[in-house]
Amino acid sequence: MYVPDAFALSDPEEIGKIIRSHDFGLLVTAAGGAPAATHLPFLLDDSGGPQGRLLGHMARPNRQWRNFDALNGDGEGGAEAIGEALVVFQGPHSYISPAWYGPEASAVPTWNYVAVHVYGRPRIIREADQVLALLRRMVETQEAGFEVPWSLDSLDSGFVEALMRGIVCFEIPIDRIEAKAKLSQNKDPGIQRSLAAALSDGDEMGRKLAKLMEKALMA
Repeated sequence: MYVPDAFALSDPEEIGKIIRSHDFGLLVTAAGGAPAATHLPFLLDDSGGPQGRLLGHMARPNRQWRNFDALNGDGEGGAEAIGEALVVFQGPHSYISPAWYGPEASAVPTWNYVAVHVYGRPRIIREADQVLALLRRMVETQEAGFEVPWSLDSLDSGFVEALMRGIVCFEIPIDRIEAKAKLSQNKDPGIQRSLAAALSDGDEMGRKLAKLMEKALMA
C-alpha cells in the first residue's frame, strides 16, 4: 500500500482499534499464481507473537485454504515458502468534494479513508480443542454487545462437531503491518476543519471519518 509520511499510522494501539472495529476483512493469497480472495471475520490476538496474530476460519469447500501450506513451504518435496497472505481491513472512508475547500481554493476531488494491511503466513489449526476454543471466542466477541448473548452451548454437541468438520480454522502470525489514515493532514488546519464539518452533515460513514479528522487535528 502506498503510504506517504503524512498519512502513515504507526501507533499499535490505534491500529488495533481499527482492526477490531472493522474486523470483517479481506484475505488475499496468490500461492497458485492467480489471486484468491475471501471476505471473513477475524479476531486480533495480541498475545500471539511480537505483533500478534489474526484468527479466522473459512468453509472447507473454499479452496483458498489449500494455498496455506505452500505459502509456508510445507507442501510436497520440502519446497521453500513462496509468499505471504494479505488481510485488508477497511475503516471509514468518504468522497471529498472540491466545493468543501471554499471558493478561493484550487482543489480536485479526492477520497479520505483509513485502511490497515496485515501480512503473514496462515497456519491451519487442526486440533479439535483449539478449533472449538476459536469458535467460542469468535462467537463471544460478536455477541458481547447483545443483551442476551447467544452461545455455542445452546447447540447439540453432534451438530457442533459436524460444523467443525465443515470449516478450516487458521491463524496468521503477523509479520508486518501497513496502516494509512488519509485525513487531509497535508492541508491547512482551516481546510481540514471545513472538510470535517461537511462530512459531519453527511451519512454515518462520513460522520465517523469527520470524528477521526477532528481527532487528528488535536494530535
